[in-house]
Amino acid sequence: MSQNKLYVGNLSFQLTEAELREAFDEFGTVLDVKIITDRDTGRSRGFGFVEMQTAEEAQAAIEGLDNAQLAGRPLNVNIARPRTSRGGGGGGFGRGPRW
Repeated sequence: MSQNKLYVGNLSFQLTEAELREAFDEFGTVLDVKIITDRDTGRSRGFGFVEMQTAEEAQAAIEGLDNAQLAGRPLNVNIARPRTSRGGGGGGFGRGPRW
């Protein structure tokens, strides 16, 4: 995983991707912003990812925004970790008849 992709936690559920981008713009070029939403309800899950152009910009954003208030909540900002496999995938048990 690159050193310029950041995990941003403790987001307000009302915060938009545009507002999140604006907060990070102060620290450099923002390449991508994604607030993770619940697939069923479409509601924010309270965290997201921001990709900065360089590792230096990402580090500046961490230093400037970790524990900073945004929309009334203290942000949790750090380098994003690679996604780990959560196993599963189903198998169909308990999901009704298979015909």
